[in-house]
Amino acid sequence: MNVTLAIKRFNPETDSEPRIQNYTVEVQPTDRILDALINITQNQDGTLGYRRSCAHGVCGSDAMRINGKEKLACKTLFQDLVDQNPETGNAAAAPATIEIEPLRHMAVQKDLMVDQGPFFAKFRAVKPYFVPAAATPERGEYIQSPEERELFDEATKCINCAACYSACPILDKNPDFIGPQAIVNAARFIFDSRDAGLEPRLDVLDTKDGVWPCESHFECTRVCPRDIKITKLINFTKREIKKYRAARGEETAEQK
Repeated sequence: MNVTLAIKRFNPETDSEPRIQNYTVEVQPTDRILDALINITQNQDGTLGYRRSCAHGVCGSDAMRINGKEKLACKTLFQDLVDQNPETGNAAAAPATIEIEPLRHMAVQKDLMVDQGPFFAKFRAVKPYFVPAAATPERGEYIQSPEERELFDEATKCINCAACYSACPILDKNPDFIGPQAIVNAARFIFDSRDAGLEPRLDVLDTKDGVWPCESHFECTRVCPRDIKITKLINFTKREIKKYRAARGEETAEQK
């Protein structure tokens, strides 16, 4: 079947405004959006800019907005973008046009490529690495039970694709919000029984631009390609901060 990809293109070095460029490609229902993009660059227009790496939904580099929703191009099949016939269960005819845009809340570098620098700066700010609790002679190995592991297992699935960051409506009005992805990666260690915990990360998380701006719109959870319950993890992190502050007779940044 033939489909048209309406791709939002913009090169800040040469263009004054973004433009939509249409490409018609022949695809199978089980082809991926990434397959069509590769077809375009190989056979129609080698100037089209986009990122890709593993092509198997692991690296997260090809996240983009497809028909207005954040998705991975390597995991989105054309048959996923068409309505199913309620009687037969088969995919209906492909839509005339599929719209493809870059992720939001990040400056466009070229076409579907965005500047991830500020995004990863927020990620690094939450100390997304193991901060071991103080060692003692009695401790020995850091034994962890399956129940303790389960507390942060969900957060380990994050691939830093920035789909949640793009979908977050809070960033529309507060670009300094640290963002859902950073909080998820903080939660991965906050709830790890082997980690020193919350305190080293409070100077970022417990601020007016930390966890508190989140209003639980669930957009981040809806678009996550790894099905992470992002909003749930954010709310668990808020609760943990409140418990920490209350135990010390302190107020959170939200309460001040």
